[in-house]
Amino acid sequence: MPVLQYREALREAMVEEMELDDSVFLMGEEVAEYNGAYKVSQGMLERFGERRVIDSPISEEGFAGIGIGAAMTGLRPIIEFMTFSFSLVAFDQIVNNAANVRYMSGGQFQVPIVFRGSSGMAGALAATHSHRPEAWYAHVPGLIVMMPATPADAKGMLKAAIRSDDPVVFIEHEKLYGMTGEVPTGEHIVPIGKADIKRPGDDVTLITYSRSLGNTLLAAEALATEGISAEVIDLRSIRPLDLDTILTSVLKTHRVVIIEEDWPYCGLGAGIADRIYQRVFDELDAPIRRVASKDAPVPYAFNLENAMLPNVDRIIAQVKDVMYR
Repeated sequence: MPVLQYREALREAMVEEMELDDSVFLMGEEVAEYNGAYKVSQGMLERFGERRVIDSPISEEGFAGIGIGAAMTGLRPIIEFMTFSFSLVAFDQIVNNAANVRYMSGGQFQVPIVFRGSSGMAGALAATHSHRPEAWYAHVPGLIVMMPATPADAKGMLKAAIRSDDPVVFIEHEKLYGMTGEVPTGEHIVPIGKADIKRPGDDVTLITYSRSLGNTLLAAEALATEGISAEVIDLRSIRPLDLDTILTSVLKTHRVVIIEEDWPYCGLGAGIADRIYQRVFDELDAPIRRVASKDAPVPYAFNLENAMLPNVDRIIAQVKDVMYR
């Protein structure tokens, strides 16, 4: 299999779907003439022309709304936000319109649209450009939320998102764009709502997603040297959640640590822990632990930002806590 960057895998997914289906188009800030803020759409303007690769004004609410209207009339828009921190300007369009149109029209309208772009703490971007909004969007019925952690999943998940008849919030961590990995060619589809066991284990289940997968795997490797076998689950889809894969793992290991880059208060990890407690409480040999970002606005300084993140040492400490070591 060819080795591609994460950004190249995303581009390959969009190119393949646009070649297969004339109703697919890309719209967003700097996606055309500038080849994308992170060069995800490089070369696509030349390939597909200005009718299908469209530069928008810096008006997220406006072009998100245009995309929703286009989706309601039979097109399949891919709407790129330069950063998901800016998607908050379009929150009304995504939450009130995209998520509800199919339900409120009694199924007369579908909204096959993908909202995609960068997210997360990416280094000295400070509080207003470092949001991790996955829990906010996952809270909303009617939205699908996906977060790939590897180049192969980036391609397969984006292709599935573009083909979905429901609106998808597709969040790419900015720190992953330069990551490389093997990516299948051709018809590579990762089903929506299917988690992946990135490392099998027997002693403790580590649940994570997106950028945090990297540190979680490093922690699992370090724990293995001390005789602790950690199973690492990459959620991939945040909503719908693959609860079957999670519970199967918990029934094997009887211990859980959840790792997320988001804030802990009302976070995604809290919702996952609740679902585990509700279904298999008696199977747990220790309380569920969570490793999240520090509960504060994101600082500008590199060293302070790094101190906020769920690092390897913090993950190992929580695993040892549930192992009673």
